[in-house]
Amino acid sequence: MSKEELLSRFSSEPDRYYRVSLFDDLGFKRQQCSVCKAYFWALDARERCPNCEPYGFIGNPPTSKRLDYIETWKAVEDFFIKNGHTSVKRYPVVCRWREDLFFTVASIVDFQRVIGGKVVFELPANPLIVPQMCLRFNDIENVGRTGKHYTSFCMIGQHSIADADNGYWKDRCIELDYKMLTDVLGIRKDEIVFVEDVWLGYGAFGYSLEYYVRGLELGNAVFTEFEGNPKDYRIMKERVVDMGAGLERFSWVTMGTPTSYDCTFGPVVKHMINRFGVEYDQDLLGRYFRIVSSSSNRMSIDAIANMLGVDASRIERMIVPLEAIYATADHVRTLTFAVADGALPSNTGGGYNLRVVLRRVLAMLRRLGWSIRLEEVADLHIDYLSSMYPELNEQRESVRTILGVESNRYADAIERMKSVAKRLSGKRLSSDDLIRLYESDGITPDFLKEHGIIDRVPENFYTMLAERHNERPLVEEPKPIMDVSSIEPTRLLFYEDQYMLEFTAKVVRIKMPYVVLDRTAFYARAGGQEPDHGYINEARVVDVIKQGDVVLHKIEDAEISFKEGDTVRCRVDGERRGLIMRHHTATHIINAASRKALGPWVWQHSAFKDEGYARLDITHHSPLSREDVKRIEEYANDIVLADLPIEVTLMDRNLAEQLYGFRIYQGGYVPNKSIRIVKIKDWDIEACGGTHCERSGEVGMVKIIKAERVQDGIVRLEFVAGKAALRYAQMQDEQIASIAGILGSGKDKVVDALARKVEEADDARRRLRLMIRRIADGMANSVVSNAKTVTFGMGESSSSKPDSMIDAIKLYAVYDDMLDEEYHIAVGEKAIEMEPRLMYCALIGKDSKSIRVIVFSGKSASKRFKASIVAKGIASMLGGSAGGDDRFAQGGGQYREVKDALAIVEKVIKGLA
Repeated sequence: MSKEELLSRFSSEPDRYYRVSLFDDLGFKRQQCSVCKAYFWALDARERCPNCEPYGFIGNPPTSKRLDYIETWKAVEDFFIKNGHTSVKRYPVVCRWREDLFFTVASIVDFQRVIGGKVVFELPANPLIVPQMCLRFNDIENVGRTGKHYTSFCMIGQHSIADADNGYWKDRCIELDYKMLTDVLGIRKDEIVFVEDVWLGYGAFGYSLEYYVRGLELGNAVFTEFEGNPKDYRIMKERVVDMGAGLERFSWVTMGTPTSYDCTFGPVVKHMINRFGVEYDQDLLGRYFRIVSSSSNRMSIDAIANMLGVDASRIERMIVPLEAIYATADHVRTLTFAVADGALPSNTGGGYNLRVVLRRVLAMLRRLGWSIRLEEVADLHIDYLSSMYPELNEQRESVRTILGVESNRYADAIERMKSVAKRLSGKRLSSDDLIRLYESDGITPDFLKEHGIIDRVPENFYTMLAERHNERPLVEEPKPIMDVSSIEPTRLLFYEDQYMLEFTAKVVRIKMPYVVLDRTAFYARAGGQEPDHGYINEARVVDVIKQGDVVLHKIEDAEISFKEGDTVRCRVDGERRGLIMRHHTATHIINAASRKALGPWVWQHSAFKDEGYARLDITHHSPLSREDVKRIEEYANDIVLADLPIEVTLMDRNLAEQLYGFRIYQGGYVPNKSIRIVKIKDWDIEACGGTHCERSGEVGMVKIIKAERVQDGIVRLEFVAGKAALRYAQMQDEQIASIAGILGSGKDKVVDALARKVEEADDARRRLRLMIRRIADGMANSVVSNAKTVTFGMGESSSSKPDSMIDAIKLYAVYDDMLDEEYHIAVGEKAIEMEPRLMYCALIGKDSKSIRVIVFSGKSASKRFKASIVAKGIASMLGGSAGGDDRFAQGGGQYREVKDALAIVEKVIKGLA
């Protein structure tokens, strides 16, 4: 059933779904729009619904009060608190608690949890109100142009569980919203119109009443009554009031400014208008945006100018820079909230959308020639919003750091982008081409427009980009190994006593090679932690997995000494358990150490814990320096030495979120009503189902053995702890001792000895280069003398042939596993100077592992056989690649025994002839 069909169904029973006591008490009448046929409720008779009317409040606000953005929220919040609501702080814009969303897109999302494929609504107070900042990237092109579109906006969330204590349903909701409009904003009752609609969400839906004033939708009260979908649904046990209203629109309707940006971004917009000397004619802008904001279709400036009877060039001079100011204010606010909440612009996931808007702003500012740092704009936002969102001020430096890093990267890429743009001159570029250029080279259409490559930025380009990364890809569930529907959940002994290594259990099911026990101390693979190994009787357990609530033990042996119903003795490999347990605890320690050393934007991206080592992928904007790694390591070992207690507590998930925030979801959201909280005193708190030490001192030494950037915005740390760290240190000590022996020095002098050897090797290399230069002429003479003449019959006289069709070249090819590239480059270069028809090819063996290819083509030879083409042909035969130009090229491939280098080269050349 489509949304339209569902609306038609609900509207066919208006008394059941849409009539509320307020309508009867005040005389609101149900009417139908003569244009779109929508049903609406109003005090006065109307031909059209507000959706089909132009905005009538710009320049003429219908309110008795004038409230800016912050004042509007304070007034609304005060009203709802007086009417029995709890005001709760906004939730992060980065939606850590929903695996299907990157960002919080509506206030109700704060209180939705998906458990077992069903949506559950959990409110920390009932009823409540929340100023939820939301991020959406489905209208990027319209931001700045229409006066009302945003990538970030505050949704005033009014929420109630109707059937719980203190809850309410339709009548009270609409009564409150009506009083808010009339008493708080000062709107006359005859200005208010309610329009019938429906809402379809994740696993639930309901009917709604949108409320409008003079054509502007201010809010939408959704009455979520059904769970499931329109084809398969049931009435919810606890119905939910989900009223979402736009704070930006509330302020706009009271101020009547030309755009909602003027009152929403207040001092930010004013600062940029004054700084860049942009004309701001409020009367003309009001008339312009009254047309633009009311229209569902984009109109040209010429068309609007004609309607207004104003010169189009004047409007364009004012509108183009103002649109850029409005878009900059919006996009930087979006970035400010996202970075403050732990997100980073990147080329993947939700970070992709952040980088799209960031680079759009930078391209616009560059095109207009405006000099302003994004950090400055962010500061203006934080200064203005701190009274409403004090956490922004706490994250000011983090926001400045990330915006600075991203802006500098864009600036550093300008010359490269110019070079790419120059090669595109004169080419017709499709939308797919522009997307590819953005994703591969970071080049925006605005940049291409600035350099005359395209005439205009395609409609919806940035929205198309954002849509490619709007939702998280769903992880496919592994195929079930066996049917466990009739099996009771396995009792998990490792949660009762994680030091338990021996136990008895009853065999419930056998489906070789898997065995199910009624209880187990074997930890199953989960959360990046590898499983325990050990024995069931004498059968070796080599893997443990969890399917639903049932644990399956994989047996290595083909034959077993037990059957279903038997009681068996089980032993967990204690050394393996201890090593993995220490590595898991060390992961928590290093994660918090990384955040302290690098910045609050650090989050765990993924992790892996095994007995030999562990790795942790963290979010960070740049590769780590040696100093960065050293600081992380020192912080981690300080915590180990402090021997802090580690507490594991089973908590109500909602309570844990309220107490500790969403930082607990470092390893991802936990879809359970109760979650295990692992707390390292005064250092780290996470939701985690793994095995852990009881004190940080049990971890032993922590040593980071590798740090590398594995993708944009993600850095990988590999480390060892406990005995694994000791073994690593012993191995390094043995290696240093071996090197010292080779160098003939003591271990304490190995660095100095190695430095001397390197200096001696560099000196030898310099002398060798000098010697090669001295003998190059003589060797080149020998090469020319020994080169083979290769002819190509053309059947016509030499005088009639173009240079590119010469019928003979001199070819010299050699395989060499003694002399290196420097020798062959020096000799080859001299040889083609002596003989322009010469092609010089050297295949150089490198320790039986690979072959280097060096090709020179003389001035005459290159007219027919370019060095780059020949080198690529040779390298391809060796399973490798090559590059270069007409004269010189080099490459490489896999090692193979070369008996006749000349034959290989001749084969390539004849294939090209």
